Amino acid sequence: MTKHEKRVVFTAEEIGRQVRLLANQISEDYEGKEVVLIGVLKGAFIFLADLVRQLTIPVQLDFIRVASYGSGTESSGKIRITTDVELDLKGLDVLIVEDIVDSGLTTAFLKEHLASKKPRSVKICTLLDKRERRAVSITLEYVGLQLDKGFVVGYGLDCNEANRQLPGIYELNS
Repeated sequence: MTKHEKRVVFTAEEIGRQVRLLANQISEDYEGKEVVLIGVLKGAFIFLADLVRQLTIPVQLDFIRVASYGSGTESSGKIRITTDVELDLKGLDVLIVEDIVDSGLTTAFLKEHLASKKPRSVKICTLLDKRERRAVSITLEYVGLQLDKGFVVGYGLDCNEANRQLPGIYELNS
């Protein structure tokens, strides 16, 4: 494959099916509770929008933005919050909505950070679980799709801010 070629990993239809299944499970698990979905920007915005529209329970939404990837495909290893949540999370059930969990470092950092705001619970929902480079043990309560390896783009995922708009998920080879 040339630098610009992409191989389909998950089609828009496959993603849509998994989003509906996740929404059904989340709606069932959080029935009667006050839940806040925290979207991790920028990658999770498309997944979060599709997920929220499939939920049958009332939710509040907020966003958090962290920086851990520089330019390219490797993590910088340093995680910092660039935009924090605005809602008071004390006593609420929080669901972190991620696009992909790879090393797990960012997700573990976020879980700890949000837990410091004294919610009743903090759980994780990710569209993609990629264990190839998992560096920490982390529980993912809601997983849409498993990815063995590779660098992927589309459906909110990017490489240097490109390819987020693609409807499916594609492996990007250089």
